[in-house]
Formats: sequence, structure tokens, C-alpha cells
Amino acid sequence: MIEILTSGVALGVHVPGLLLADRIRERGGEAGVTVLERLLPDHKRVTTEKMKWAFHRDFRVALTGQRIATNPAEVAAEEAVEKLFASWRERRVGTLVVFSGFWLPLVARYVAESGPPPRVHLCHVDSVTSPSFLRTEVTGLDVTTVRLADAERGTIPCSIPVGREPAVPWAGRGQRLLVHGGGWGMGTYRERARELSARGFALDVVAYEARDVTDEAGVRYHMVDPAWHPWLDDGYPPFGRVRPGEPTHYTRGAGHHGSFDLARSAIAMVSKPGGGTLLDSLWSATPMVFLEPFGDHERRNAELWERLGFGVTLARWRETGFAVEVLHEAHRRLLRATADVPDYSTILTETC
Repeated sequence: MIEILTSGVALGVHVPGLLLADRIRERGGEAGVTVLERLLPDHKRVTTEKMKWAFHRDFRVALTGQRIATNPAEVAAEEAVEKLFASWRERRVGTLVVFSGFWLPLVARYVAESGPPPRVHLCHVDSVTSPSFLRTEVTGLDVTTVRLADAERGTIPCSIPVGREPAVPWAGRGQRLLVHGGGWGMGTYRERARELSARGFALDVVAYEARDVTDEAGVRYHMVDPAWHPWLDDGYPPFGRVRPGEPTHYTRGAGHHGSFDLARSAIAMVSKPGGGTLLDSLWSATPMVFLEPFGDHERRNAELWERLGFGVTLARWRETGFAVEVLHEAHRRLLRATADVPDYSTILTETC
């Protein structure tokens, strides 16, 4: 039994965990997913929700908040922790896959109390060690480090397929750009969407709240259901097309998150360079146009993707006059790359 440990602090951590669980199950393995915030008292989850809105509305607040973030595991409810540990023992969990470093103190405690101890994999979605791992120091824990992208070596050591369908051919794409700000709707994507729309591009924009939605020609808006949170269930975020003045029908993706279907049909994703977005880019063979990063780890993500020829910063793309051929060439490179990338779910099911 494999238990995947994620966090609701970012969908770029949580959704890859859901994807890994699905890929393991498709191969006949057993996998469960636990979100760290489920262990928190109710008032702490309310604080997390308020923080998300503040980060969405002001990117400067988000950047400051990232630098001073504390580990939510420090305030986990003891009763919830004991119940979780009992569940792992009952289900004979043999491998823990850690997507957020904030889990490490609890993992170390469980390993120390268990016999035989489970294997522990630290799965890094970003191309360098992200803040949750950097801020959590745990010594004496025997772990296997797994990287889905490696900025130091300039490689993709392994990955988690987002879907099993082949990439949409370039000629079959609708000449649209997908513009978003990651799971919390952060960064400068709204301002850049206006610039790209003015240049004549049709857009799919993932909005974070209803007030971001307009009836501008050539722009389609989509949203994750604002009432949904990762700690509510193990499903993908409910996702739907949003039209001003009309009710929104949210549906869950089958086998992957709903926004990936938009990525598959786009000629580029315009976004800050989060690790989860790199995963979408790779498996949709959709190049990235990078906006301002959320911290050093995202800056390194963008540098790696540019180095591999899979994307370009908005500033450099602007210098080409927004040439579509730049994107087409990156699409061709992505298509070639996926054939050689090992599947992490295969590695897990064959070794655990």
C-alpha cells in the first residue's frame, strides 16, 4: 500500500499527488492520498483560506508570505494525527510518498514509532528543492529522493503522466493561449492576458474569483469551484466554464484535472513557472510562456524549461513579435522528450 502525502497550500503539490495515485491504481497498485490540512483545527484552515485570497489579490503579499511561512504540521490536532497513524498501520502502508516537506516531522515520528518502518520517498515537483522542504529540517530519516525535473543536471529524471492520450497535433489546436496563475491564481497573469488579447490572441483564462470575469470578445473564462478545498475530498478540483450572469456547472476531471484539457488544445500556457504547470506542459506537449516567478524555485523551473527548449519568457517572446513558430518549435521538442521520460508510477509499483 502506497500513501501519498500532499498539501492544500498549493494545487501544484496536491494535483500531482492525485495524478500519481491514479497512475498507480491503473497499474493495479493500491494508493491513498492524505492532505496535510485535514489534520488542522478548523480555525487554522480558515486562516489558510484567508491567506489564499490575500495572495491572489496582491502578488507582493504572496512573495512576502512565502518567505515567512511556517509549518502547518506544528499545529496539527493530536487526535487527528493519532487517527491517521492508526489508519496507516491498519492498511499496512509500506511506502510514504511525500510531496510537501511540511509533512516530514510527522513522517519522522511515524517511522520512529513503526516496525518495520515504511519506505519514504521525497517527491520534488519543482526542479530544485522548494520552500516546504527547505524550511523543514529532519535528521536521521532514511529517504529516497525523487525529482520530476532537475535544474542542476538539466534533465527530467522521471515524471508522472497526466494522461494516457497522445498529444493533440499542432494543426488540430485552436490557436488559443491558456493563461492562468496556478492553483491560487497568483501573479501577473491578468495584466498579461490583457496585453495578449490586444495582440489578437484568443484566450482561455482561468479566473480565481467571479469579479475577474468579463465578457470581452475572444476570451473564455474558467474557474475551479470557489467552494472546494483540497482537504474536502480526494477528487480533482471541480472545474467549469464561467460566463457573466450565468450559473456555472462544475465537473471533475476523470483521471486528470479539468484544466489539463485546455492545456492539450492550447498553443502555449502563459503562467508563472510552477512545478505542476511544468508537468502539464510536458504531457500535453504545450510550450510555456513564463511570467514572473513565485520565488527562486520557480525561477529555476523557468530556466530549466528554456534550457530544454520547452518554453520562453514573455519578455523574450515579445522580442520576436509574439512569433507562433517559436511555440511550434518548443511543441516539437516536447513531443520528442516524453518518449524517453521514465514513469514514476511504474517505478513505484515495480519496487514497492
